[in-house]
Amino acid sequence: MKTLSEDIKSGNFKNAYLICGEEEYLKLNYKRQMIQAIAGTDTMNLAMYEGKGIDINEVIDSADTAPFFAEHKLIVIENSGLFKSGGEELAEYMKQIPETTIFLFVEQDVDKRSKMYKAVKNAGYICEIGRQTEATLAQWAAGLFAADQKRITKSTMSYLIANVGTDMEVLSREIDKLISYAWDRNTITVEDIDAVCIKQITVRIFDMIDAISVKNQKKTLDSYYELIAEKEPPMRILFMIGRQFNLMLQAKDLSARGMSRGEIAKAMGVQDFIAGKCMNQSRNFSGRELKMALAESVKTDEMIKSGGIDEKIGVEMLLVKYSQKG
Repeated sequence: MKTLSEDIKSGNFKNAYLICGEEEYLKLNYKRQMIQAIAGTDTMNLAMYEGKGIDINEVIDSADTAPFFAEHKLIVIENSGLFKSGGEELAEYMKQIPETTIFLFVEQDVDKRSKMYKAVKNAGYICEIGRQTEATLAQWAAGLFAADQKRITKSTMSYLIANVGTDMEVLSREIDKLISYAWDRNTITVEDIDAVCIKQITVRIFDMIDAISVKNQKKTLDSYYELIAEKEPPMRILFMIGRQFNLMLQAKDLSARGMSRGEIAKAMGVQDFIAGKCMNQSRNFSGRELKMALAESVKTDEMIKSGGIDEKIGVEMLLVKYSQKG
């Protein structure tokens, strides 16, 4: 990202850029910055294409057209799928891009073995933007609060991220809500977060599993009914429950091997704080209990899909079984 930021700041651009990865908020932000820096409001020298099935000949014709009273012609191509398959013709063209033409590709899924990936790498710069770490998110979020003269402690920031999640677009919306809610105060509190922020489903599943672990059946079912009332599909809830049991089983196994939280997070492919939460929750279950719960989740999924039981009732029965005392 540093190279991309430096090019935008200096105005010295390469002929091709690929912005890819999971973090949509930053991808969109950098795309806007690139368009503003290269084309500004000049639509005469800006061509935009989106989706699969783009006419490559039209793109090449546009790229070969000299800019009209401007230094550069910018061609933006989004979510084309060309970095997975079908980009051979445009990849060949990347070897002879006119000096006045700049390509900007914005994609989520790319194959680093594809001809397009290699072609853009040779012609310009590839910026892969993955999910940000909790530390990076905290620094960015603190900046948003500070811009509105709001303060937030480190522990409260961790609470916000743990409850809202690591999606920067979602975090940005929730931060705006918090700033508006606390308009007459300088400090954001945990109570503010509880009052106005929407917990992501993963966090609510965490809460449900917590209730199951202490055999609090009422809280378990109340959490489930709340999700159903908010139109959350039972099958998605079941998937998340099964996923959580699986993560806890992994965390328990890796922890038993003496691995640190950071190592466990890397092995599981999740953020540090999620790994920590799974490690803590797994202590409330034996390995055998987690394996049985995971197997039962899979069995419930199969029964629902085969028509053996109603999906809402099936998930409810699973929750009743694992939250009952004795």
